[in-house]
Amino acid sequence: MVSSSGSPRVDAESDFMRARRHQVLSSLAARLTGGTEDVVQSMSFDEVVDALGRRGEHYVGTKVIPLDAIVGSVDKVRDFDRRFRPTSAVSRQRWERLARASRTGEVIPPIDVYQIGDYYFVRDGHHRVSVARSLRVTLIEARVTAIETFLAPVGIEARAALELKFWRRLMLQRVPFTGEARAAVAVDEPSMYGEIAEAAEAWATRTMHAEGAYMDRDTMAARWYAEEFRPVVDMIEEAGVRGDDERPAEAYVRVACERYRLIREHEWNAEVLEAVKKGKKKRT
Repeated sequence: MVSSSGSPRVDAESDFMRARRHQVLSSLAARLTGGTEDVVQSMSFDEVVDALGRRGEHYVGTKVIPLDAIVGSVDKVRDFDRRFRPTSAVSRQRWERLARASRTGEVIPPIDVYQIGDYYFVRDGHHRVSVARSLRVTLIEARVTAIETFLAPVGIEARAALELKFWRRLMLQRVPFTGEARAAVAVDEPSMYGEIAEAAEAWATRTMHAEGAYMDRDTMAARWYAEEFRPVVDMIEEAGVRGDDERPAEAYVRVACERYRLIREHEWNAEVLEAVKKGKKKRT
C-alpha cells in the first residue's frame, strides 16, 4: 500500500492526481523519445480477437489474477492507458469513491475479464483495476471467461504485430499449413501473406487442371509446400539470390513475383533464376 495521511478522502484525491500525472508523463515520454503510444495505450479486446480469430469461449470461474497481466479493455480503451491510469478527469468522482472504499477496507466485488492466453481484458471493473494499481496492489479477484483463438496469443503487444497476425490468420484459413510448413511460411510484411495465399491457390488450380482431379485445401497446403515452396526455396539458396536478412518465405515471394514479371511463366529452372539475377542487377 502507498502512504496514508490519515484522511481517506484526502488520500483518494492524491491517489487520483498521482495516477493522472504518471499517465500524462508516460504519454509525453513516448512521444518525445520517438516511440509509439503502444507502450502506454490500452489494448483493444476486439482488435486482438479480430487479429487472432475467435474459435470459442468458456467460463473459467472466479480466481485471483495478477494485475500486471491485465493489458486491455473491451469498451474503455480510450479511458485508461496500458497500466490502467485514467486518461482524463471525467470519472474522477467515481474513481476517488472507490479509492476511499479500498483504503477503508470495504469489500470490493470481483471484476469481470476475458482471458486470451496470458493476457486479460476488462469487461467490467475498469475503475477497480485502476484504483488497485494506484494503491500498488499486485493481485485482484476476477470472474474469468477464456477465449480460444485460431492463432496462438503470443507477441501481440503492439498494433503492428496485430496487423501481421491478422493477415497471417487470413492466409492460414485459405491455406491451412500445419507442422513444419506452418512455421516456415512466415514473413514480416503483412501484405506478403496475401501473395502467398494467392500463389498457393493459383498453383493448386493449375495442378488440378493438369491432373484432372480435385484437391481440397488441406491437400493443397501440404502439396504446395512440398512440391513448390520447399524446392524453390532450395533453388533460391543455391543460386544465391536470397537476401542476408530475408526469410525463406519472403525470398520466395520476391523471386516468384520477379520471375513472372520478367518471363511471364510459372516454370522453375536455372534459366529462370539467371534471368531474375540479371533483372536485379539491371535495376541496381
